[in-house]
Amino acid sequence: MPKELYGHFHPDEHHFVDKAWDWIERAAEQHAVKLTDFLDPRQALILTSLVNRHPDVHCRLDGGYSAAERKRALIAPDYRILDGEDMAMTVLSVSSGDGKFLTLEHGDYMGAILGLGMKRDKVGDIHVIEGGCHCLVTQDAADYLHMNLSQVHKVHVQTELLPLDKLALANVNLDELSLSVASMRMDGIVSDVFRLSRAKVLTPIQAGRCRVNWKLEEDPSKPLKEGDMVSLQGFGRFKVLEVEGITKKGRIRVKIGKFA
Repeated sequence: MPKELYGHFHPDEHHFVDKAWDWIERAAEQHAVKLTDFLDPRQALILTSLVNRHPDVHCRLDGGYSAAERKRALIAPDYRILDGEDMAMTVLSVSSGDGKFLTLEHGDYMGAILGLGMKRDKVGDIHVIEGGCHCLVTQDAADYLHMNLSQVHKVHVQTELLPLDKLALANVNLDELSLSVASMRMDGIVSDVFRLSRAKVLTPIQAGRCRVNWKLEEDPSKPLKEGDMVSLQGFGRFKVLEVEGITKKGRIRVKIGKFA
């Protein structure tokens, strides 16, 4: 791969860039077809940008439903039609009849799955629904999870494998916050959203625990913009919904959607 391309990516992303370019070259030169595991939106963006640089390769992204966040990619020579290809994913339904799911959250299910030794990239989006959750998983991981996932955060559960058309989607609940900020600097907005002092948000940001649009961001002064998705490991994530304007005192009114 042209070395100058590395400049477009964070050093932590270079390993994935190399891997993605290898998939692309194999498709172009060996006519190989590659079905990836689930990619996060940043990885999908990197892969798409690299595919677009190669005239003989194309790819398809699919996460099991139209608004999926995490998606599998199918990379192939450009003459191959990809629309009808099987993306090899299924729905893992997790349920319990004891009513204790009221307190279980996305992280509880994710923790239980990873606790079985499952890699994160075998798991797509997780939808917490009434009475349990529906989780997109790769077919090669589905049977293992079906047989071994029996407990989520001390709650005994049953699992079932369902086709994609039986997927139930979670209602995304955003707690809306209206902020008045001096600037759109990332550290200031993160500090206000999570109610931390500016000093306390600097440490995790500079330690590489903050992502903007799924890209690692270590610069506390980075300006945020409308539509940005921000996550701080250990605290949660939020979306900049709207920059509403300037107050009479010259401050910026920002509407934030914090994921519950």
